[in-house]
Amino acid sequence: MEVERRTLREKQVAARDLLRGDLEGEDLERYVEERVLTTTFEKMIDVARANSIFPLTFGLACCAIEGIPMAAVTSRYDIARFGAEAGRASPRQADLMVLSGRVSVKMAPVIRRLYDQMLEPKWVMAMGACSSSGGMFANYAVLQGADKFLPVDIYVPGCPPRPEAVLYGFIKLQHQIIGNADQGWRQRYDAYGTEEWARGGPRSEPSPEAARAYEEARELSLA
Repeated sequence: MEVERRTLREKQVAARDLLRGDLEGEDLERYVEERVLTTTFEKMIDVARANSIFPLTFGLACCAIEGIPMAAVTSRYDIARFGAEAGRASPRQADLMVLSGRVSVKMAPVIRRLYDQMLEPKWVMAMGACSSSGGMFANYAVLQGADKFLPVDIYVPGCPPRPEAVLYGFIKLQHQIIGNADQGWRQRYDAYGTEEWARGGPRSEPSPEAARAYEEARELSLA
């Protein structure tokens, strides 16, 4: 549909005619087409959720200084532009958990309890290398990734990640909530089959179980 550009005065006259009931026929149809947007109730709710996220205000380690609990809410980065400045100290009022720092074995049950106390729908962001994969702490006291005991929606790499990276990950999460998730690099570049776990290891053939699991995962990603 081609939208005709009109001056402010012309728009005011059209609005006045609409209120008076003088617009009819083709003029009325064109006025409605230029101003009415149709959608579904579910999509409207998802857009509202994506732009009114309440992060849980707690930090695990040094990454908390760079992330949503502290740096991202300052005026320099201003996460309030995305409707997420209202941090909540109670898990029953929060819907986003930001794991900012290393996750020790002792802390994992506490984090899991906080996650279980959050109401649905809820999301988890693994911020930094430590919460994503254990980082430099490859020892018995630190979990090698928060996804060992929590479903993680967004991973933000870095040690520590810049506040800009945290905001970028937050925008990615918004896209997921709305239902328009960004494609992964394997999907963008058609790089399926390069996963080490799917191939059974470097320069080796996959086992039947790994090949079957890979095919099922690929079908789900393309659905």
